[in-house]
Amino acid sequence: MSEPEVTSETTPEAAPAAAPVAAPPQAKRGTTRRNILIGTGAVGGLLLGYAVWPRKQRLNWVAGPDESRINGWLKIGTDGRVIVAVPQAEMGQGVFTALPQILADELGADWNTVGVEPAPLNPVYANRGMAADATAKMPALFRGIANWGIGEVMSRFEVQLTGGSSSVRAYEPTLRLAGAAAREMLCKAAARRWDADWEDLDTANGFVIYKANRIRFADIAGEAAQEDMPSEPKLRSPAKNRLMGKSAPRIDIPAKTNGSARFGIDVRIPGLVYAAVRSGPTGDPALTGANVAAARAVPGVLDVVKGPSWVAVVGTSWWLANNALDAAAPQFAAQPKPAGPWMAKALHDGLDTGEIAVAQDEGDAAALLAKPGTITATYSVPFLAHACLEPMNATARITDGHVEVWAPTQSLTLATWAVSRALGIEDKDVTVYPTLLGGGFGRKVEVDCIVQAALIARATKRPVQLIYSRAEDIAQDKFRPAAVARMRGQLETTAAGKRVGAWGARIAVPDPAWAVMRRNMPRLASDKPKASAGSIEGAFDQPYDLGAVLAEHALVDLPVASGIWRSVGHSFTGFFVESFIDELAHAAGADPFAFRLALLHNSPRHAAVLRAVMRLGGPLGIVEPGVARGIALHESFGSIVAVIAEVAAKPGEITVRRLSGAIDCGQVVNPGIVAAQVEGAMLFGLSAALTGDIQFEGGHATATNFDGAPLLSMAQAPATQVTIMPSTAPPGGVGEPGTPPVAPAVANALFAATGKRIRDLPLIGKV
Repeated sequence: MSEPEVTSETTPEAAPAAAPVAAPPQAKRGTTRRNILIGTGAVGGLLLGYAVWPRKQRLNWVAGPDESRINGWLKIGTDGRVIVAVPQAEMGQGVFTALPQILADELGADWNTVGVEPAPLNPVYANRGMAADATAKMPALFRGIANWGIGEVMSRFEVQLTGGSSSVRAYEPTLRLAGAAAREMLCKAAARRWDADWEDLDTANGFVIYKANRIRFADIAGEAAQEDMPSEPKLRSPAKNRLMGKSAPRIDIPAKTNGSARFGIDVRIPGLVYAAVRSGPTGDPALTGANVAAARAVPGVLDVVKGPSWVAVVGTSWWLANNALDAAAPQFAAQPKPAGPWMAKALHDGLDTGEIAVAQDEGDAAALLAKPGTITATYSVPFLAHACLEPMNATARITDGHVEVWAPTQSLTLATWAVSRALGIEDKDVTVYPTLLGGGFGRKVEVDCIVQAALIARATKRPVQLIYSRAEDIAQDKFRPAAVARMRGQLETTAAGKRVGAWGARIAVPDPAWAVMRRNMPRLASDKPKASAGSIEGAFDQPYDLGAVLAEHALVDLPVASGIWRSVGHSFTGFFVESFIDELAHAAGADPFAFRLALLHNSPRHAAVLRAVMRLGGPLGIVEPGVARGIALHESFGSIVAVIAEVAAKPGEITVRRLSGAIDCGQVVNPGIVAAQVEGAMLFGLSAALTGDIQFEGGHATATNFDGAPLLSMAQAPATQVTIMPSTAPPGGVGEPGTPPVAPAVANALFAATGKRIRDLPLIGKV
């Protein structure tokens, strides 16, 4: 791609001397994020050949003079610190605790000495597990080959990316191996001192132990680092687990509560100036004009930078720069201006006219669903914003041709690629330092703000911090796409009662995955989106026995930027599927729980989760006049979640009193984190279900702040309770699976309370 044109309009008398070069925060020996976070945990991930000691890779995670690097994931300091490399972004989901817990447990570390460091960009730390959901339904042999192949691609391109609830799933096997290998090396080093057989030694609480002998990790780490890397480190038996399955204190919480934690918006470096930006309507229309002189006349303005589809004002404070944007009064090229009504019509029409991809076709579903008696319902969901409390931001500095970026990003890789591509330089000339994220939800996979910051820094020759205003954050969001579904079902009568004999789902929706690829990995993306099964994940291969099944994606390409949103396609397919299951249960005259349970006769894990949530939050139906409970079940990201919502309804008002959730996420690393993530995901889903709705007029989102895009308040938040199923299955994701079942559970409760079936989100205003 050609380098974007960016021009700078500078106030000459304000031009500063060259900013002094400061060491990146992670490299200083004073107050660093590592030092802040030492004292409660650490992080990492991959596969033994790469992860434990990648001899054929040049490892750029360096050890300080007071540290011994044991392998690619672990350093031990002379002061007793146990430091674990973290390839994943911490955005509240707890990876700075859950991942180090895995390694520390195998190692035998004292949890109070464990700390974290962000892993640098390197094939060693690539997220090789991102393919797990795409390949989950493949036969075992093909799944293994596909996962290996995709993992190799991820490593080859150094793809470090936090998303898809993949962190524990992707990195747990390697972190265990890394911890076990380090334990063996420590034991071998100590055994040489004591003239003992290393297999008779063990580790616990930061010590190597042999009979009455004890030695601290810190005192033997240098010798252990010289040991050969074990080819097949032996894992501990579950009976010896001291940390796994325990709610170890979170590493990130103390710094977040005392104010010392550094988010992207908190970065400060010498000579820093501040930028605010304004872009045009959705679709990135070209900037055609701006009143540069008027903006420069505002006291404190240093630069005005014009990009291809945006203008930025740089000043001595962000507030000043943002206000000066009004004086700049940018104009943009005319183009079609998307509006809500015609986009809604396009989706409904697309059910019959869009390009179709068949995701599942079993039995003679089409013929069965063409018969009389077919139950049909149409559902819809709106565009949704990410609304991260920390708006998009990035800080950039260019020194002697090398670009440094500090950003709350979900992907070091995509950020690095984007900056090098935009500035026409090599990847090696870009260093991205990840910060804590004040919310991500998929929005911070995107790199638009990072690229703008780098371009502004180059144009002004100053270190610059760019922060989106809330209005800009919403206007330039990459929205969860709107979608429409036509659901069809045929009931058949059996000796046990009515059951589903045929099932059909056709969902009209844009393809957000293609949009993300096109923006961030243009060389790997096709020129145009195509209908695909991946766009309707969660709508096919159901755990229910639905008889003959036909599930289809109808591609509708809308002129609004779409992107990854918490739980992605599951966020709408969960609503469509579980609402319609409830409709069929009502048509069959069956209890919603019993109806689902009968359909789960081939899915014992799902049935167990359904029973568990009933014990926690049931029974269903009317609780008292105007109050009822509804249920929903959904599998996503390797985990199964069922939710019961207790809802009070009266004309014009909906109050959710309680959300009860049950999750089977396989083996649990930290139950406190799992419960918190499920609770948070449920509330996130509830906020979207009740009020989430981004409308468009004249090409712009009508919302400019939280008054137009409201979030659930603490006063509105219901009581929550979560039960976690015991399991020895491999870990599943926990950050997203709690979101999809909430909207249908609430809608089903409203139907039980009022007799009114709501098929269109949001729910507020429809009772």
